[in-house]
Amino acid sequence: MSTYKNLKKRLLKNKNIKKEYERLRPEYKILDKIISLRLKSNLTQKELANRLNTKQSAISRLERGMINPTMTFLNKLASVFGKKLIVEFK
Repeated sequence: MSTYKNLKKRLLKNKNIKKEYERLRPEYKILDKIISLRLKSNLTQKELANRLNTKQSAISRLERGMINPTMTFLNKLASVFGKKLIVEFK
């Protein structure tokens, strides 16, 4: 098991850390998907920004979790990647 996985496993034994981790999980799953789609599309942050009519720094902040994307922005991203945005409650 990798060092990261060992650390994560150990830290998640703490109730408070696990609670915060679970609270933030949906946000990071979205960010991970955005980054993955950009890389699979062979786009740089600047190229993606140009397609979205925004700045590269905005894409960087988004990918680092510094800003929360609006539904409008997520729909634009989906369009750029040829995807459909689906939001669901389970």
